[in-house]
Amino acid sequence: MYGCAPSGFVSDCPARLAVEILSDKWAVPVIWSLSQGPLRHGEIADVIHGVSRKVLTQTLRRLHGHGLVASEARPQAGYRLTELGRTLIEPIRVLTDWSARHSEAVVDSQEAAAVLPLAQSRRPRHQRRGVPAIPA
Repeated sequence: MYGCAPSGFVSDCPARLAVEILSDKWAVPVIWSLSQGPLRHGEIADVIHGVSRKVLTQTLRRLHGHGLVASEARPQAGYRLTELGRTLIEPIRVLTDWSARHSEAVVDSQEAAAVLPLAQSRRPRHQRRGVPAIPA
């Protein structure tokens, strides 16, 4: 699969790049907000509740650096997805669908893990019962 080892991510695995980009807290909301068309900075902030203007600017710069977002020179500066950025809309939609279908199971697992005895949760991962060891 595109140079990825079957046992995990190797240093040059292309999936690592996607995970790096999409794991940023605000990247997916910014990309999704721009999926309907260009928006000004303030409009993006209005669509994405909870992001500060400073963090939004940093996120837009990072996405611009990855070639996913472009600035528009119009009477009021705006942002739009590049063709490359638009290619992420479908994967984000798939992840959103997965989350909608499985969020309850994830929350149940999180709650169950929260009640584990503290001693068990402090053991190294490979020593916990039922957790397979990570190959070296």
